[in-house]
Amino acid sequence: MIKTTSFEIAYHQFLQPNGEPSGGLPPLARDTDTLHALYHNMVFTRLYDERAVNMQRTGQIGTFASSLGQEAIGAGVGHAMQPDDIIAPSFRESGALFFRGFRVRDLLLYWGGDERGMSNPDVGDDFPICVPISTHCTHAAGAAFAVKYRNEPRVVVCLIGDGGTSKGDFYEAINLAGVWNLPLVVVINNNQWAISVPRSMQTKTETLAQKAIAAGIPGIQIDGNDPIAVRHHVAEAIENARHGNGPTLIEAISYRLCHHTTADDATRYRSDKELEAHRQYDPVPRLRTYMTQQGIWSEEQETQLQTDCKTAIEQEVQHYLASEPQPPESMFDSLYATLPGELESQRRSLMGKE
Repeated sequence: MIKTTSFEIAYHQFLQPNGEPSGGLPPLARDTDTLHALYHNMVFTRLYDERAVNMQRTGQIGTFASSLGQEAIGAGVGHAMQPDDIIAPSFRESGALFFRGFRVRDLLLYWGGDERGMSNPDVGDDFPICVPISTHCTHAAGAAFAVKYRNEPRVVVCLIGDGGTSKGDFYEAINLAGVWNLPLVVVINNNQWAISVPRSMQTKTETLAQKAIAAGIPGIQIDGNDPIAVRHHVAEAIENARHGNGPTLIEAISYRLCHHTTADDATRYRSDKELEAHRQYDPVPRLRTYMTQQGIWSEEQETQLQTDCKTAIEQEVQHYLASEPQPPESMFDSLYATLPGELESQRRSLMGKE
């Protein structure tokens, strides 16, 4: 008889949906500055999403992906990372990108079809938004190999959705990360829907975290609507990787309270009853309730935060709207170090020089 590997997947939560503590809390749960930073980021992200959706509906940007109901993941991941770390985002992690130095104007440029939105020099080696599903996982593994090869104390954090775990790129990346003991942390936003495909139709595994077992790396589940749990366990995995202890796969359980993107109509495949049932897990009021109970948040602070965020976002929106469009020939600028002759000819023709 061949002995097979047995395993357990741990589930971690610190705040219940009603904001009450669930068991012992980590030190950061008593760190007012950290809690305020996480909350500010989530509120800012939600208000930015609202503004961006309205802009899409009025033709001021293209298709947009909201993170409504999933803000704790972006906030927790972004705050857990060190400045020299590298993020490889999917397309729903605005909160993490704000912590990494991306501005609203950058993201609006991107969603408006302008590649300059991903070229902010202040974001260092961070990867641009990746819309193709899971293709950036292998890029993240490659970057993690590079920083290990250079003996740099940096960690790469890759974020994907639950649908991304059904792609070969995901499996190849975690397999290489395990074999090469790479400083890579993969965070899955399990928001239960891969566009219109529910979690139950994507895989027969009981958890997505257990997919780490095949790669020989640790895998855990966390409450992705608990910002304290996200911040704590992502930071723990990052520091573990930074000290040479290899990769971790984290499945963050959340729920998509919005359409997949502004090009989607979730009412065609998801019931109102299901949607309403998940509103009780919303991460924003959860953290606000906890902070209020701890005496570190008030109605006055909430009002001021809402005003400050809306003002800052509107200033960024106006900056975006005032941006001069790229000239058409710029589409050739980032293709090659030296353009092949046929493309150079096309470029000259577009500029009216032929």
